[in-house]
Amino acid sequence: MGLIKKASELTVKSTISALIYGQPGIGKTTLALSAPNAVLFDYDGGVHRVNAAHRGATVEINSWDDTSAVLASEEIKEFDTIVIDTAGKMLDFMSADIIARSKNKTPGRKLALNEYGERKAMFISFLKAVSMMGKNVVFVAHEREEKNGEEKQIRPEIGGSSAGDLIKELDLVGYMEAIGKEKTISFDPCEKFYGKNTCNLPSIIKVPVIIDANGNITGRNTFMSDIIAKYKEYQARQTELSGDYDALMDVIKENVEMVTDEVSANDAAERIAAFEHIFDSKVRAGMLLNEKCRKLGLRFNKLAKKYERAA
Repeated sequence: MGLIKKASELTVKSTISALIYGQPGIGKTTLALSAPNAVLFDYDGGVHRVNAAHRGATVEINSWDDTSAVLASEEIKEFDTIVIDTAGKMLDFMSADIIARSKNKTPGRKLALNEYGERKAMFISFLKAVSMMGKNVVFVAHEREEKNGEEKQIRPEIGGSSAGDLIKELDLVGYMEAIGKEKTISFDPCEKFYGKNTCNLPSIIKVPVIIDANGNITGRNTFMSDIIAKYKEYQARQTELSGDYDALMDVIKENVEMVTDEVSANDAAERIAAFEHIFDSKVRAGMLLNEKCRKLGLRFNKLAKKYERAA
């Protein structure tokens, strides 16, 4: 097999990277921990704010070295998902590590311009390492407001331009908010907030109530496990459809190749119209057939809806 692959030959991604952000206290970490077999990397010291029923394995991060150490450990192998709480604090730990290793030891200094590039490379390297280990990663972030003219826009609270860099590398980005007494999440981008929806999820998804007003558990915490399953199913289906598309286009080209006059052109048009088309196959079929007919001196009569010999 060559280096260039058809869409149907691509490997289906087996892991997912996602970001959930929203206002403090809305339940973002609990939602993130609903991912399959998760371990929490607690950069924010916030695990105590999660209901005890939904707490699980946790790494209390005190330096970036802790992150590197746990990723290299045998313990991490038993988990399927790494939850990062919060993404902004994780980047702060990266910044502190870069500054600690630099020659410039000025107390309280911020990253230099070139060091932001180094931090971005560290982040991408982290994502690749987690993916190569066969694990999902779910980031949690708070929200912040930005003004764009008269309009307010909600963005993840991640330092500087890092929010955009982060989102470029992720598969799903969801904004979580409260609408009345209901909590919802949307992965669709809009003028109000960032989003990323790569598996055709509904525009707004209601987050199920799993803890009642009295603190009693009323449901299982499986929301992100279900979302990840849908993502993988969707991507597998897209790859399958790509294979079906390639096969269909081969049949269409065979039908077009057999056209020799107006009779065979109209027969081919009827057959092609009856196919169950995929993606842009109907449009491409029409273009191929029109081009073949043009070379044969045929034209399409729009009123009669058939090919005729040009006058």
